[in-house]
Amino acid sequence: MNDVYRFRIYPNKGQQELFTKTFGCVRFIYNRMLAEKMEYYENTGKDLKVTPAKYKAEFPWLKEVDSLALCNAQLHLQAAYKNFFRNPLVGFPKFKSKKKPVRSYTTNCVNGNIQLKEGKLRLPKTGWVKIKQHRRIREDDVLKGAAICQEADGKYYVSLLYEREEPQRLPIVPDNAVGLDFSMAGLYVASDGEQGDYPRYYRKSQEKLARGQRKLSHCEKGSRRYEKQKRKVARLHSHVVHQRKDFLHKASRKITNSYDIVCIEDLDMKEMGRGLHFGKSVADNGWGMFTGFLGYKLEREGKQLVRIGRWYPSSKTCSRCGKVKPSMGLEERIYDCTCGNHMDRDWNASINIRREGLRMIGIDLDRERTAF
Repeated sequence: MNDVYRFRIYPNKGQQELFTKTFGCVRFIYNRMLAEKMEYYENTGKDLKVTPAKYKAEFPWLKEVDSLALCNAQLHLQAAYKNFFRNPLVGFPKFKSKKKPVRSYTTNCVNGNIQLKEGKLRLPKTGWVKIKQHRRIREDDVLKGAAICQEADGKYYVSLLYEREEPQRLPIVPDNAVGLDFSMAGLYVASDGEQGDYPRYYRKSQEKLARGQRKLSHCEKGSRRYEKQKRKVARLHSHVVHQRKDFLHKASRKITNSYDIVCIEDLDMKEMGRGLHFGKSVADNGWGMFTGFLGYKLEREGKQLVRIGRWYPSSKTCSRCGKVKPSMGLEERIYDCTCGNHMDRDWNASINIRREGLRMIGIDLDRERTAF
């Protein structure tokens, strides 16, 4: 299995210029190959096989950057084509824009060309770069590659890809399982009654972001004042993103350490945001990111994340007797059943999610309904 460690790096002025040049060359190669493949297909009806080496004679400045970064641009284009032909809804490959605020490239570890030692990272063509390593890497992990990224606020980050042995899966213990129901207000409600208590970072910063955006709209586009204010707004957005990620990492780590099996619903968050007009709330909540963090953290520990079908009536089903209500509006926050069950709607749903998740992996708790 693979692990990814993300650290902030501090390149000097010369290294920043090389990164900028590499970002541009990778974008150029991707767009050039895409344009030629499209033209060749229109003329012949066949697929064109091209490599970055073809362009180095015509454009010698491509030799100044990491050749593996250019090769990865080719691989990314091939992957985009495969994804499109496998599922046309993904969309046809698009040209990469020069105006995109986040820029990145990927390189591979070959013959020790990438090394991490004592607060410094060695990268191909770049040399040793200062790095803030806030996490320890296991000694038996094998470094496979790196992705260098510059975010909209101008800060640089590196994501290091490591390969490690598959962990042994832990034996299934039903008592150490939990169900999590999505909660718009607090991220989740667990089957043991615990709540996520998400702080809503975007909502808290919305007024400050709006002021910064208004100030930016009054600046002349392209002026020094405009670029300065643009960076300020980008830093505000980046701060909210980092706050959200930090909270979700800590919340997912807490659950991973506490349980061996975590059961959740397989929700379509984009559709929920559009259909129910909860766009900002869903985006600020970060449920999709949270479940992604949970998935890889549990896998690393040999534990399980069980996703139940999105159409399973977890909110309509009584967690005590199993009776299913024909309908239940979003405004109904308390679940009342003729059997006497009276409890929070989300808590009731999380208990049902836990039970259904365990059933999916071969443990039937229907006869134990009254235990909850």
